[in-house]
Amino acid sequence: MTAHDHHAHSLPSRRGLLTMGAGVSLAYLGGGAAFGQAASTKKKLVVIICRGAMDGLSVSPPVGDPGYAALRGGLAIRPDATLKLDSTFGLHPALKATYALAQGGQARIAPTVAIPERIRSHFEAQDLLESGGARLYGATTGWLNRTLAALGPTHPMKALSIGPQEPLILRGPIQADSWSPGGRVGASTTRIATTLQDLYKADTLLGPALAAGLAVEAQADVLNGGTPLKGNDAKAFADTAARFLIADGGPSIAVLNVDGFDTHANQGAETGLLANRLGLLDQVIDGLHRGMGAAWNDTVVIVATEFGRTARVNGTGGTDHGTASTLILAGGALKPGGMIGDWPTLAEAKLFENRDLAPTLDIRSVFKGVLGDHLGVDRRALDAKVFLDSSAAAAVQGLVRA
Repeated sequence: MTAHDHHAHSLPSRRGLLTMGAGVSLAYLGGGAAFGQAASTKKKLVVIICRGAMDGLSVSPPVGDPGYAALRGGLAIRPDATLKLDSTFGLHPALKATYALAQGGQARIAPTVAIPERIRSHFEAQDLLESGGARLYGATTGWLNRTLAALGPTHPMKALSIGPQEPLILRGPIQADSWSPGGRVGASTTRIATTLQDLYKADTLLGPALAAGLAVEAQADVLNGGTPLKGNDAKAFADTAARFLIADGGPSIAVLNVDGFDTHANQGAETGLLANRLGLLDQVIDGLHRGMGAAWNDTVVIVATEFGRTARVNGTGGTDHGTASTLILAGGALKPGGMIGDWPTLAEAKLFENRDLAPTLDIRSVFKGVLGDHLGVDRRALDAKVFLDSSAAAAVQGLVRA
């Protein structure tokens, strides 16, 4: 069972007919079947979840901190290889496109964010990250689904889930259609889809769900010019995601998943396992940036992970489950600025439980700041409905251009 099998819908929609590749999947959220039911909002939000606990100390290496090199040993990114942001922080050398955005005021880092509970289990931490609750299993729906409920009918948004299953962050009363980027696998798939349509045409639940999924597939074919995506082409995948977002009547909120960040062994520094995953993430961000065109100016991208990794290297050249990690914000709607949050330093006495980078910012505070300023979600609703029992986690102000 994967970390999200228990959240998947049981509908035998066409998602089971297709395959995923390269550890990347995508989901869209809103309301209605396929496109064309409600006018999309001009503002766009993309949430990228880096699953497996992305190592924030490599994403945004604090090379100016005196404790960094000693703690990291062979995993420390060299100062001359780091893409410099300020006197303390840089970006990993694999994040070249993201760095170019940062140089133009369109990318920022929050290097010490964490979920509200100190959890080291992937399964449980991802659950809390996506539910947006104050405690583990305190909510059964996702905070993006509750965002739409809070916006109400004055801010209509669409529903489209791309990938083999719907992630918890989208789970709730607002239904998501689905499309898998594996594409059709041939005539047999068409025959199966036709058979399913005949089988479920009289079913009031399954019939419309299948029809909506096929309609989305047809839309994807149009957007891609009939060319199926290759599983390892992250930039093309992101470009297709962008095409969905900017299509007439397209969705306003998208969620992407990038897997493979559980680097217990052979993590590598400037090259290696983690560098490869960060390169993939960079391609996704770059593909969104280029694919969105002028709509990029009204877009915010949030890159988040369930938790960070240990400050010290383990015995197999990797890092174990930690606490604070780096969140990346990008997009043309972003307000230029420096680091978000406070830096506790990597001094021995400042480490959390003598092993992790200490968290200084509740990740929900960043989410709230973006949802409030960018999508116009009421702040009282953010505290009570979108992120349950979260009034203590004040929204970070001024992240988005007015």
